[in-house]
Amino acid sequence: MDLLDSDACYRALQTRDARFDGRLFVGVTSTGIYCRPICPARTPKQENCTFHASAAAAQEAGFRPCLRCRPETAPDLASWRGTSNTVSRALALIAEGALDSGEAGVEALGERLGVGERQLRRLFKQHLGATPVAVAQTRRVLFAKQLIQETRMPLAEVALASGFGSVRRFNETFQALYQRPPGALRRKHAASAESSSAVAEAGVTLRLRYRPPYDWASMLEYLAARAIDGVEQVSRTSYRRMVSQDGGVGTVEVSHEPARNNLVVTIRFPRVASLPAVVARVRRVFDVGADIEVIGAHLAKDPFLAPLVALRPGLRAPGGWDGFELAVRAILGQQVTVEAARKLAGRLVALCGEGLPMPEGLPPELGRTFPSPERVASADLTALGMPSARKGTLKALADAALADPLLFHPFGTVEEGIARLRSIRGVGEWTAQYIALRALRETDAFPASDVALLRSAATDEGARPSPEDLLQRAEPWRPWRAYAAQHLWASDPGPRTRLPEARHG
Repeated sequence: MDLLDSDACYRALQTRDARFDGRLFVGVTSTGIYCRPICPARTPKQENCTFHASAAAAQEAGFRPCLRCRPETAPDLASWRGTSNTVSRALALIAEGALDSGEAGVEALGERLGVGERQLRRLFKQHLGATPVAVAQTRRVLFAKQLIQETRMPLAEVALASGFGSVRRFNETFQALYQRPPGALRRKHAASAESSSAVAEAGVTLRLRYRPPYDWASMLEYLAARAIDGVEQVSRTSYRRMVSQDGGVGTVEVSHEPARNNLVVTIRFPRVASLPAVVARVRRVFDVGADIEVIGAHLAKDPFLAPLVALRPGLRAPGGWDGFELAVRAILGQQVTVEAARKLAGRLVALCGEGLPMPEGLPPELGRTFPSPERVASADLTALGMPSARKGTLKALADAALADPLLFHPFGTVEEGIARLRSIRGVGEWTAQYIALRALRETDAFPASDVALLRSAATDEGARPSPEDLLQRAEPWRPWRAYAAQHLWASDPGPRTRLPEARHG
């Protein structure tokens, strides 16, 4: 991997500089422990320190996680993403369980990303200092430790939720890594684990750390404008939605804890094994992993974008909860207002969404899940009152999602992903770019034909650029054009109630 500057890293450790939290981890050879740079413990001597680009690299080097600074709660940053989108896509897939099968899954993961197994291992070593399997294993252990310390889940369920194949393997791993059994790590206030049914009813509450600043108000505004009746509810302080995952149904609630730079996530779900996938979706929607300072500094080099970044320094690029759902929303939102698109989505949910028993303690406005591709493909969409061409596109999208379950996962290059989406009848360049930005989380996706982007990029004289001109203008914004688009949308001088408009099918 690229060498870290030992002197600079040690200065960050000495000053407990929070700007480096999540960007580096320090292994202490005299104790065998690795820490975050903000660890409150006494600063070790420099000759006893080794510095690592990821927790996985420190763990693979033989260090065990610190119990004081808790590496599992560090911001999950990705400042290297601009240099390796392949690694970024791989991490997103690993977070959703792509390597649960272990070593055998690395080759398949490489195939999904369009690279060979050796190349994928090389990229992980270069950018993270660890192999893909080591990264997956470290994530599994740290997620388990977070569940142990922040929840009252029974330990057997923690083992299942964090992806361990057996309770025995779970116990052995923690004994070897922390030199104590898992139960000894449970905080006193959570010492008495509750029953499975009690946990399912009360929910599992976790805190996801982000790197500040975070424009929470803008995120809620975006979600509130698009909230689908029966599926989502947005208040002044939180976001709630129904969740369908792995054959189970539950709810997620997300609120903000700005004093500690956390999002507080409460999940009520019957299948504990689905928790990592649900948490990964929350991270995707709320863009928790963005290294917003790095992105903002890059975009601010452009004199046109600099004042927009300064106005909203914590602006994130909201993601889609589910790829198919986001793609349907994009099609429904073509050439209509945000409110009209939201109502169309509500009609679709009422037409073929699944009605659910209401979980106790949640507002009565919730109670349906977004329809699956199977339901959309078999439904009569006449009642939506849409043009036949757009209804045909919805059907084609549903058929494509059924034919390829990985349609909305990163695959190959950005251009290859766009081409796959454009092969669907009725999906044009704008729609494909928008899906790539929101669902595939491509940081360089850029729907240049978007009317709101063209309007925001107009000259002082009011002359709008052509899509081709805007693409050329956006070249210096790479690899963060998706965030540039978000700033342009936020500064749109036109009607604030309009979704991005498509120029294609």
